[in-house]
Amino acid sequence: QVQLVESGGGSVQAGGSLRLSCAASRSTTVCMGWFRQSPGQEREGVATIGRDGITSYADSVRGRFIISRDNAKNTVYLQMASLKSEDTAMYYCAADSSARAYLSAGCVRSADKFAYWGQGTQVTVSS
Repeated sequence: QVQLVESGGGSVQAGGSLRLSCAASRSTTVCMGWFRQSPGQEREGVATIGRDGITSYADSVRGRFIISRDNAKNTVYLQMASLKSEDTAMYYCAADSSARAYLSAGCVRSADKFAYWGQGTQVTVSS
């Protein structure tokens, strides 16, 4: 089992920045990622990163968000800039320790490939 604890959500005006953090209880994660979900919407894969550092981004956030991880601290980050109202959602950290989500080109952004989930942190962007 892997426990994930997120922090860093909050409210910000459009154009602003936020940084999300997610600490994992174990170091066996192969892929880690951030997903988001708005009411009535499906969970969307925002960004993923493998233990090898290879990243994958949704088109909607590419160029604005940066995912990174510190393997020594078992922590993944999501630096969000130029935030838009459509970025408003609950953001979830996810991890996969079985390599189901892993591809050499980058971890997939499919929620069903990730076994472990955080409790979520709300991001609200006001225009």
